[in-house]
Amino acid sequence: MVVILALIALPGGLGTRVEATTGDRLDRFRELVGLLDPATAHEPTSVETLRLIYALLDAEIIESLSSGGVFAAPAFIRDRLETFTETWGGVTMRVVTLGRLLIVAYQFSETPLGSSVRIYGGRGSEAKVLTVLEEPGWPTIRPLPARTATVPQFLVVWEGAPLADGARPLRVDLVRDEGGRARSAWSSADVFPEGLTARWYAVRGADLTVRHPAVYPGWAPGCDQQTEHEDLYRLAPDGTRFARVSRRAINAWHRDLHAVATRLFEALATGDSRALTRLVGDPALRARLPRTLRREPACDAPPGSDGSVSIAALADSRQPWTLIFRGKENRNWQLTAALPTIR
Repeated sequence: MVVILALIALPGGLGTRVEATTGDRLDRFRELVGLLDPATAHEPTSVETLRLIYALLDAEIIESLSSGGVFAAPAFIRDRLETFTETWGGVTMRVVTLGRLLIVAYQFSETPLGSSVRIYGGRGSEAKVLTVLEEPGWPTIRPLPARTATVPQFLVVWEGAPLADGARPLRVDLVRDEGGRARSAWSSADVFPEGLTARWYAVRGADLTVRHPAVYPGWAPGCDQQTEHEDLYRLAPDGTRFARVSRRAINAWHRDLHAVATRLFEALATGDSRALTRLVGDPALRARLPRTLRREPACDAPPGSDGSVSIAALADSRQPWTLIFRGKENRNWQLTAALPTIR
């Protein structure tokens, strides 16, 4: 309301110019979004259309920042951006201010491709786009406590589309305002170069908690009751990175069981009788096991009431087998039964 009253009180020239320019951009915006197809967001024509759309939005914000006064106020800029979302509901725009920075997260509702986080700074003739962050996923801005009053910093969390088991691809970037430029100082991609898939995450103060699958021999995508890690990361005292301070294993028994299964397959393949004796207590059962048994990539049967777990295996003729392991309190797993099965 304060912004609206101030605009009414201003001389007509500047306000009229801003309105007219915004109207021109809206017309062009309508044309461009009509060309977008979420199914082809990664193709060159769509990439170029997105570039033009973002150029329009950048110009809208920079013009407001350059005009100064109430036109540079976050409330005014947020109001201007809402006129674009009202024109096309396929995009949402979240405005966050942090120190001298104006941060806008653009999300396309139909696809995780094409979203962008754009960081603006300066006023008057100094107004400009400082940094553009683009990754697959829908971005969320999470401010962090600054370690020094002159260094604003925040997290950008990129969440991908949910997978079959409900987990999502996740990327977290720590962005800092350093010496007139905003840059990514740390990323979860540094810790998980192959990519991170998370069951859930939480940001509390300077702590980041992520629960994610613990990939190991015997792990299969989409299966239940597999081992997951819940990692706690904490912002370092200098504010430049996150470091892991703790890890909790959920369903650790599954990882331990498949470590035993791996040793069993290796002992069969190499003829290591001592190892086989430790892993298979029954001599008759040991004698019946094919030396070519190997793990089949499939979900295990749920644990039985007696604590036994069945896993799938294959012999060299592609004959399926069921291997039944039992462990005392899910420790010291041993193979207690094995039989060929009919598909």
